[in-house]
Amino acid sequence: MAMKLSIVVPVYNEENTLEEIMRRIQETPYDKEIIVVDDASTDNSRQILGQLAQTANNLKIFYHDRNQGKGAALRTGFAQVTGDVVIIQDADLEYNPSDYPILLEPIEKGLAEVVFGSRLIGAAPHRVLFFWHYLGNRVVTTLSNIFTNLNLSDMETGYKAFKAEVIKKIQIKSDRFGVEPELTAKVAKQRCRIYEVPISYDGRDYDHGKKITWRDGLAALFHIIRFRWWD
Repeated sequence: MAMKLSIVVPVYNEENTLEEIMRRIQETPYDKEIIVVDDASTDNSRQILGQLAQTANNLKIFYHDRNQGKGAALRTGFAQVTGDVVIIQDADLEYNPSDYPILLEPIEKGLAEVVFGSRLIGAAPHRVLFFWHYLGNRVVTTLSNIFTNLNLSDMETGYKAFKAEVIKKIQIKSDRFGVEPELTAKVAKQRCRIYEVPISYDGRDYDHGKKITWRDGLAALFHIIRFRWWD
């Protein structure tokens, strides 16, 4: 039986990229549902989503009445999935849906329950950006590995795929970007078979809407410890 994908897309003020990311997702050759959660955007994202919904019968849209963060958007989206595999897809074009076959291969072959798309391994093209972001990612990934006993290269990646039964056992508590270390800690606790695969990455800078700051890095350190010992 063919595998059905549930692609969960958190959205906050992505009017410039929404149509393009939806086009790219729809072009992927899979049976899929697209679950978009608009986290109280203040630009034209909601209007664009309304227009897109008129032409796509596999698109489900949910709206938050106040901005809560990526974790909260994923919590809303995960509650709606009906597919066999769940993929997190940011709406900002940093991650390209053309990488879905790479991301899904270990699950399709029965090798993994969870797959992380790493920006730091393999030969896929990457935009060169900020050294301090790279260093911060290495620090939080290393600390996460210490507490989870995993050997990930890129814990903070936005591209993660899960068998649906894994996601259904997870109750997300982080509202913001702490969701990345939280998901990692919780799949480690489930003793899931986790694979990493190389993905391409077209990172944004702050002038083009990048939202993660050093404060989120500090918060990630807190969440790594929190979800190891107190959750």
